[in-house]
Parts: sequence; structure tokens; C-alpha cells
Amino acid sequence: MNSIKSRIVVCLLLLFLMSGCGVYSFKDATIPANVKTIKIGFIENKARYVNPQVSQKLTDKLQQKIVGSTKLTRTNSDDAHYVLNGQITNYDPSQTVGVSAQQPTTNRLTVTVHMTLRKTLENTTEEFDVSRSFDYSANLTLQQAESGLLDEIVRSITDDIFNRIFSNW
Repeated sequence: MNSIKSRIVVCLLLLFLMSGCGVYSFKDATIPANVKTIKIGFIENKARYVNPQVSQKLTDKLQQKIVGSTKLTRTNSDDAHYVLNGQITNYDPSQTVGVSAQQPTTNRLTVTVHMTLRKTLENTTEEFDVSRSFDYSANLTLQQAESGLLDEIVRSITDDIFNRIFSNW
């Protein structure tokens, strides 16, 4: 009987100690307890080549990921605790990465997004770039490859931005 009481006391003590800090994790996101709101701006495409779908899809997916995976409430106020803005700075399909019998077999599309995170409670601003490369068959035009790559581009870049902000990655 004493061992059961001891285990219960230890479990309660551990539970109490883990709940007492000012920063907590929620679905893999670490957010200070006093941060409640976020404003997520439209991610503009400022690259030389503009795929008209990428900006809207990336903005929408990032909003869904942040609202669905954190306790933050989305707002349009510039006084939000976090204000997140970004722009696609590179969308470059020019690299050939695979060659066979002196013919290109694989091309690479590189996408870079520059993000700015203003933390109003701390009065700080962080800027960072997220960049990913996506390979596709050299037999495809860029437009053909984009139709197959678009979901992967949006998901990967969104995950990288989210991890950079909320997982100290």
C-alpha cells in the first residue's frame, strides 16, 4: 500500500513541476504563456518568376498550420503579440542536377521565402530565410512540374517556417 501512495505522490509532484513554467508546448510548438495573438500577412511573390498560385496557397496553409497547431488567435491588428510577414524572394527553375548520356534528366526548382517576425511584447524583430529545392524530370516543362510539385512546395515551406518560429529550429 505504501508503494502505491509513493507512486501517486511522485506522479503528482512531477505533474506539478512540469506545469509550473511560463513556457509550454502545444502540438510541437513552444510559445510563451503571455503570447495570445498573431497577425499573419499575405506572403507576396517578389521573385523573378511568379507562379500566381504559390503566394495565396502558402499564406493560407501557413494560417491553417499556425491556428490549428497552436493556441494563438489570429487577428488583423498590428498590435498582435506576433506579427508575421513574408515574401517569396526566389523561385528559380534554372538548375540541372541530373545528367545521363550527356542529356539532362533532372531539373531543380529552388524556392526561398524571406520572413519577418515582430514580437510586440518583447519589442523585437527577427528576419530569416527558408529555402527548399524540389527536383523534377527534365522531360517536363516547369509548368508541368509545378502542377505536381505545388502541394509539396507549400507543405514543405510552411513546415519550415512554422518550425523556425515555434520549435526553435
